[in-house]
Amino acid sequence: MKKIIIAILMVMFLLCGCHAITRNMGGEMELVLEPGQKLEEITWKDDTLWYLTRPMREGEEPETHIFNSDSEWHVWEGTVTVIESK
Repeated sequence: MKKIIIAILMVMFLLCGCHAITRNMGGEMELVLEPGQKLEEITWKDDTLWYLTRPMREGEEPETHIFNSDSEWHVWEGTVTVIESK
């Protein structure tokens, strides 16, 4: 029985993208933006992570943003860390 459960989890991992796993099963992932891009907004649409960026303005510094999901029972919560760079 243990082998069947492990096999099912492995198949789920291979068939799902990292976004879907973070969204549905919790966990953490990093999203590294292209150099010179600033994060404006981020959201989920079903299992897809959508994010809006813009060019970094003169004098702006790169930041790190943490996008957390919060479930009703605090189970399967995920975190997406967005990293900007110059």
